[in-house]
Amino acid sequence: MKRLLLPFFLVLLINISHAQKYQANWESIDSRPIPAWFEDVKFGIFIHWGVYSVPAWAPANADIGVYAKYAEWYGYRINDDSKAGKLFRDYHNEMYGEDFRYQDFAPRFKAQHWDPEQWADLFKRAGAKYVVLTSKHHEGFTLWPSPQSWNWNSVDIGPHRDICGDLSTAVKDAGLHMGFYYSLYEWYNPLYHNNLQKYVDDHMVPQMKDLVTSYEPDILWTDGEWDHPSEDWKSTEFLAWLYNESPVKNQICVNDRWGEETRSKHGGFYTTEYDLVHDGKKETIDKAWEECRGIGTSFGYNQMETVENYMSSEALIHLLIEKVAGGGNLLLDVGPTADGRIPVIQQQRLLDIGTWLETNGEAIYETRKWEDADKNDIANVYFTKKGKDLYVHCTQYPTSDLKIKGVKRKAEVSLLGYEDDVKYKKSRKTITITAPNLTPGNLTNTYAWVFKIENAL
Repeated sequence: MKRLLLPFFLVLLINISHAQKYQANWESIDSRPIPAWFEDVKFGIFIHWGVYSVPAWAPANADIGVYAKYAEWYGYRINDDSKAGKLFRDYHNEMYGEDFRYQDFAPRFKAQHWDPEQWADLFKRAGAKYVVLTSKHHEGFTLWPSPQSWNWNSVDIGPHRDICGDLSTAVKDAGLHMGFYYSLYEWYNPLYHNNLQKYVDDHMVPQMKDLVTSYEPDILWTDGEWDHPSEDWKSTEFLAWLYNESPVKNQICVNDRWGEETRSKHGGFYTTEYDLVHDGKKETIDKAWEECRGIGTSFGYNQMETVENYMSSEALIHLLIEKVAGGGNLLLDVGPTADGRIPVIQQQRLLDIGTWLETNGEAIYETRKWEDADKNDIANVYFTKKGKDLYVHCTQYPTSDLKIKGVKRKAEVSLLGYEDDVKYKKSRKTITITAPNLTPGNLTNTYAWVFKIENAL
C-alpha cells in the first residue's frame, strides 16, 4: 500500500508546487519570463475613453508641462490649485457654471455612435497587433458593470453598455490581443482617502480580479500607483494570484506600475510615457519595454488640439521604427469622442501606418534589437534583426552609400517593396549598399525605406 501511495503523493506535491510557482514577493514575481507574444507584436493601440470625453478639453498650447495637457485629467484639474488647474477651472466655470459637478457629465457620455467592430477593423488595418482600453481611469468610472462601482459605470449610466465586454469580443474576433488599463487609485473615492487597506481589499483587488476573470485579457496595464509603495497596494499578492491561479496565468502580460518604487524596476514590461519615466528621461532598458503616447498632446480626446498638435504620419512611422529598433513596443493612443467616434485625423494617421506596414511589416514584427547597432552610428538609420536577417531602416532616403559593419560575407541585399536588384559590395564584415534611384513609378513609399540584408548575422 505504501508503495502504491508514494507515487500518488509525489505527483500531488509536484502539482501543488507547480500551481504556486510564483510567491508574493518581487524576487519571485520578477522571475516570470514575459510571454513571447508581447515582444513579437511591437505595435498596439491605447484607448482613453470615459466621462472625461464629454468636456474633452485641455490647454493644448499652454506652457504647463506634458502631463497638464491631458484632457483625461479634467476631473482632477478643475479642483486643482496649480497654474494648470486655474486654466481648467476657468474654462469649466465659463462653459458649465460653478455648480456643475464633474459627475454631471456622466449622463452625457452616451456612446450612441459607437461600433466596436468598426474600431477593431480600423486597428487591424492600422497594423496594430494589440489593444489596451482604459477600463477605469483615475475618476473611478468603470467601462464594465463593476459591482464595486454601482451607478458609476457604463452599464448603469451613460452608454448603458458593457464597453469592456463588447470591445474585447470585437478585438479578439479580429485576431488581435486585448488588454485593459486599470487605475489603482481614484481621485475622489472616500474609501481610498479614509481607509486604504479596506479600499485595496474590498474595492481595488476585487475589481481587478473581476476584470481578469470576466474578459480574460492578455494585458493588464496598471497606473495611478505613485501614491503608495507596492506593499500597500498588495501588488505582489495580486500578481501571485494572476500568475498562479487566474484563467490567463500563462499568456497575460503586466507593466511596471505597481507602486511608487516599481517603475523600471519591477513587474513585467517597463513603460515610458512621452519618453518619460515619471518626470525623468528613461535610461537604457535591457528588458521588454513599451513607449505610450497620444497622437497629439493628450490621451483623452481634446477638442482644442489642431493639426499642429498632431504628429504627422511620417513622424509616427519614424517613432515606431525608433522604438522597435531600441527593443521596445509602441502603444499609440487614440481618444474617441463621447459619442463613440474616433476622430478622422486619428484614423488617417493609423491607416497611413498600416499602409507602410503592409510593405515593411516584416522588419517590425517579431524582430529584436541588434546588439551591434551602436557600431553603425549613421544619421537617420535604425536597425532591427530577425533570425539571421538584418533590416536597415532609413527615415530619409540615402543619397550616398550605406556602409554597414558586422555583416557576414554571404549576405544578400534587397529593398522591401522594390522588385529590382539593389547594388551592394562585400568586404570582410562590411557591406556597402548603393540605394537605387527611385522614380514615381517604383517608389516603395514616402515615409521610410527598409533594406533587408539576408544571412547577415
